[in-house]
Amino acid sequence: MEKKSGSGLARIINALGWSMAGLAATFRHEKAFQQEVVLTLVLAPLALLLGKTGLEKALLLGPLLLVLIVEVVNSAIEAVVDRFGGAMHPLSGRAKDMGSAAVFLTFVNAAAVWTLVLFF
Repeated sequence: MEKKSGSGLARIINALGWSMAGLAATFRHEKAFQQEVVLTLVLAPLALLLGKTGLEKALLLGPLLLVLIVEVVNSAIEAVVDRFGGAMHPLSGRAKDMGSAAVFLTFVNAAAVWTLVLFF
């Protein structure tokens, strides 16, 4: 089904609705995303408390949001791959592995930023 976006304010409102639907679907269907949201809810207040300047607070918060963003994209990739069949195919496995690797790298990034901001 094609979504009509309209123009101007209507397009923005429609896009916001579709974005919220996407976040809700990701939260409802993806256990990893649920866990990452909980982790973000725990670490975000710590980022605001531990960051000494606005820049440090932003640097600590940014990677947390990046983890969530990449998890949403990874979940979308997995949904599309799963949609086109359950038969094993090397490209399907590769796509899912690459999405997982992207999430892993955002965690590495988050750990590096937190370490550098808080300890160096």
